[in-house]
Amino acid sequence: MVVFSYVGKKLEQLCSCLSTTFRFMWFLVIYLYHYVVRRMNPFSIEVFYFLFVSCFGFLILNAMDPRTTTFTPRKLDLFFTSVSATTVSSMSVVEMEVFSNSQLIIMTILMFIGGEVFTSMVGLLVRSFSRRGSIQEGGRVNDSMSDLGIPPYFHDQLELGTIANPEFESSKSDIFELGYESEPHVADVEELKYKSIKFLGLLVLGYLLLVQTLGVFSVYVYLNVISSAKNVLKQKGLNTFTFSLFTIVSTFASCGFVPTNENMMVFNKNSGLLLLLIPQVLLGNNLYPSVLRFSIWSIGKFKKKDETSYLLNNTQEIGFHHFLSHLHSSFIVVTALVFILVQFILFASMEWSADALTGMNNYQKFIGVLFQTINTRHTGETIVDLSTIAAASLVLIVVMMYLPPYTSFLPLSANESCKRNSDQRKKKNKRVLLENIIFSQLSYLVIFIILICITERRNIKDDPLNFNVLNIVVEVIR
Repeated sequence: MVVFSYVGKKLEQLCSCLSTTFRFMWFLVIYLYHYVVRRMNPFSIEVFYFLFVSCFGFLILNAMDPRTTTFTPRKLDLFFTSVSATTVSSMSVVEMEVFSNSQLIIMTILMFIGGEVFTSMVGLLVRSFSRRGSIQEGGRVNDSMSDLGIPPYFHDQLELGTIANPEFESSKSDIFELGYESEPHVADVEELKYKSIKFLGLLVLGYLLLVQTLGVFSVYVYLNVISSAKNVLKQKGLNTFTFSLFTIVSTFASCGFVPTNENMMVFNKNSGLLLLLIPQVLLGNNLYPSVLRFSIWSIGKFKKKDETSYLLNNTQEIGFHHFLSHLHSSFIVVTALVFILVQFILFASMEWSADALTGMNNYQKFIGVLFQTINTRHTGETIVDLSTIAAASLVLIVVMMYLPPYTSFLPLSANESCKRNSDQRKKKNKRVLLENIIFSQLSYLVIFIILICITERRNIKDDPLNFNVLNIVVEVIR
């Protein structure tokens, strides 16, 4: 009894100590938030966030031993790797198989908290917390920080056909919603806006966890069922669960890191694994706004909530640059599919019988080319050595990497179409559609460079000194 009494007292003291520590830490967080973070501009917050996470990640990676005993990465290399993982830029100066299992897990955490979906979710929850406090104080909150450092009405402006019209994003003229009233009947609009932003933040959190959990589970099961893929990991000494978690998080965050030195080339014949990774590429990048809006619409269909109606009808008021109008989200899907189709046709026609896809049957080639073309825009995972592919395919890959994730070709403005009568709308639609068909000068340059690379592919291979992509680009532009 004396022993139990002594242990009980010690546990009570430990709990009291932990409670005091947590209260003190919570006080520091609140103090930093109210007197430091809220006084900083969004850009400074983003820089501080990534610098802090990168430095913290470096310290942990440096404290852990690598897998190999013959080679120890330099401190600068580890810091560069930490920055690359945190900013999901997928640049590495150390072979991935050098890192131990613990270091791979730390890199997974860095990629997870550095991914754009995660940072956008944090920004939404911070905004909802700020707005709640402002409502209680009877004030208003500045909506300039839609998420960590990106302005609420940010759009990627490109010469290559991307049209980002602020009027087009106007939520109150969004006539393409499906069955929702234009304005919910709620007394306190600010309270509804706070609830809507909080609901959106929680929805993004659920989206993030659900998609990646399903991805990790499916990849883990595949690796344990398919012996060829499992043997690759066994030969390299990689943990199956760590590989599954690392690869899914990296793919969803558009980082492109893979625990193997050969990236995904060692799995080029495992079509099932490639098919499991394709949705992660799209859901974490190009199709994120579209799926997010569809999720809100679906929830509103089965469970009518003021928040879903407000979100769908007040896109601009939310000020979240990942949350786009119905029409814009639809055109992002169409544009992404068109880009994939164009890349697939060119890559397949140029590389189907080339050395890059040697030893693969037709089905494996089809899935491999599809995986490669979907990854070229942002993720960067590859099943082929890019130095061996045709110059025309390489030029198109460069162009696709140049395009922002939410590039779309929008053929009309919703506001303008509301103001015109039916005849004027038809004329306007035809004119804007013609403008989208007639590409810019940059578009024509890219098209002709690709055509020349296709026609001169034999000379590019046999005489690279006189026929190379750089010379072709200079001649076409000149």
